[in-house]
Amino acid sequence: MKIIATNIGEKRDVEWKGKTVSTGIFKFPVEEPIFLDTEDVRGDAICNRENHGGILQAIYGYSLKHYDFFKPYYPDLDWQLGIFGENLTIDDLDETKIHSGDTFKVGDAILEATVQRNPCYKLGIRFNDIKIVKQFWNTTMCGVYFKVLQTGFVKAGDVFEQIKACPENPTIADLYVAKRIAKGI
Repeated sequence: MKIIATNIGEKRDVEWKGKTVSTGIFKFPVEEPIFLDTEDVRGDAICNRENHGGILQAIYGYSLKHYDFFKPYYPDLDWQLGIFGENLTIDDLDETKIHSGDTFKVGDAILEATVQRNPCYKLGIRFNDIKIVKQFWNTTMCGVYFKVLQTGFVKAGDVFEQIKACPENPTIADLYVAKRIAKGI
């Protein structure tokens, strides 16, 4: 696997159902390397620390291949890397094959897969269409949150190499499906 883009965003206030909400979901590729720190990407806005960032959700990775699934639903959308709110756009990240605990070396950093990303209304804000949230839930293309075991810089073009496998643990897709069932979706 390979890093296609590294993405960060600034805090943005948007109107949602008559209220102003803050979000960091508007992420865009950057040319310079990004620093993966223990609880987040340095310089990336996280506006909801309850559901994003922190030790277990420090870095969010999403597969470029998943873009092709969603593009036909939104042909008029300005498709840019980072649109799903991911820090790392990875060429072929497969949630059905990555287990919680699997470990990866990328750039100077070492990452451990932890949990799935559960979509919220802010993904709908990013897509300017709330339907994306249900469409996202109805797949296993949720992306992967990573814990940072070794901090370091990562850049586009870096190899995303698995260095430890934990096949005894559930896959990220298994965790996502279980969460969807628990939520009654």
